[in-house]
Amino acid sequence: EVKGRILNATIRRNPFGRYFVSLLVETEVQELPKTQSYIWMDVGLQDFAILSDGTIYKNSKFFRSLEEKLAKAQRVLSKKMKGSSRWNKQRVKVTRIHEYMTNARKDYLDKISTEIIKNHDVI
Repeated sequence: EVKGRILNATIRRNPFGRYFVSLLVETEVQELPKTQSYIWMDVGLQDFAILSDGTIYKNSKFFRSLEEKLAKAQRVLSKKMKGSSRWNKQRVKVTRIHEYMTNARKDYLDKISTEIIKNHDVI
């Protein structure tokens, strides 16, 4: 159920062939409670992010396993004859892995950013 007044609706197709509806809704936004906490963040290669209070967000090893799975699927695809039905099936598998990786990465970043924003006023 949509809470608020709908201002605009946009239907779009993502690169993976799925359709989505985006709604622009006018609602009242409740401010988060003030925590009086200030923090700085260092984004690195070994660890995803390190906060000034000592909190460490690791780079997920889950993405490495997905990258290996993608590399294998792409190697299999490259050996198929372009335009054949098996090539098309493998292309769909590669596309699904790409979509899964995109969604997993977005979910990880959204969870981390939400946690940081809820616990600190200034970053």
